Amino acid sequence: MIKIAVDAMGGDHAPVEQILGAMKAVETIDDIEITLYGDKASIEKTLKPHDRIKIVQSEGTIDMGEKDPIRAIRSNRKSSMAMALSSVRKADNDAVVSSGATQALIAGAHILVGRMKQMKRTAIAPVLPTASHKPFILLDSGANLEIKAEYMVQQAYFASIYAKEVLGVESPKVGLINIGTEEGKGRDLDNEAFQLFKSNKHINFYGNVEPKEVLDPPCDILISDGFTANIVMKTIEGTAKGMGKMLKEELKRGILGKIGLLLSAKNLVRFKKRMSPEEIGGAMIYGLKGVVIKAQGSSKADGFYNAIRQAAHVVRQDVIDKVTQVIESEAENE
Repeated sequence: MIKIAVDAMGGDHAPVEQILGAMKAVETIDDIEITLYGDKASIEKTLKPHDRIKIVQSEGTIDMGEKDPIRAIRSNRKSSMAMALSSVRKADNDAVVSSGATQALIAGAHILVGRMKQMKRTAIAPVLPTASHKPFILLDSGANLEIKAEYMVQQAYFASIYAKEVLGVESPKVGLINIGTEEGKGRDLDNEAFQLFKSNKHINFYGNVEPKEVLDPPCDILISDGFTANIVMKTIEGTAKGMGKMLKEELKRGILGKIGLLLSAKNLVRFKKRMSPEEIGGAMIYGLKGVVIKAQGSSKADGFYNAIRQAAHVVRQDVIDKVTQVIESEAENE
């Protein structure tokens, strides 16, 4: 059985949506067991008893607006997030899913799960929808605002193996987010990363990709530093919401528009669902000794279920060991 720890108290809708997502997961995925970390009394109000779900009592939560996440984790080892993360370090569980505060989860994962010795930097990597129905990986979406090009190479290894083993892409292509497609564009970091990617046998490098292509990218992985990729991610989210709002406003204009809105209601629901990252799962934090999935803070039951499903698949495919083998092989050949 794959054992998954769930931070039941982190996120905007805790613990109800986390519990509903966990219940759906055990009903539809046969090879998982879930441990909910949180306030037992609150959890039992929603949870229907199941032989593959158990509760571990925690004390307190890490606030979503926490200014000092490292201090918060270190001073509250009994919080639901900290206990869930620690359970992976102790090998009580194989993976953690949390929709708690992102920076606290990253800090807690470093302290309580630990970084892979071979990986110099972690990365947060959501899988996002595209116009062509083929999801892509975006990294680093906020773990490192500044980074060295050589560390981006390791992150590209991880993303490539993830794309192959989890998304089923046979030979994933890696694109470097840049202001132009020509070689030599961008900052010193971009140019150095371009040359390292281009010469690396473990990376199927596509080349530079402009941000205007992110909703229908020519590759399976888009990579940049944490500052740039985070802006790209939030721009995608904002654009999707803005376009949906403008479309509704236009359809409400005049009698014909209102009729059109009525007739296209199901299409609008499908559009919203298609653009939602929750349909794919959460963002895996690359470079850790264990599997940690960050679900969106506003995740509802389906989003949390998809994050649990994603975590189980990553464990099932042994992604971390496969990344370790590639990095160790590269180090031996240097």
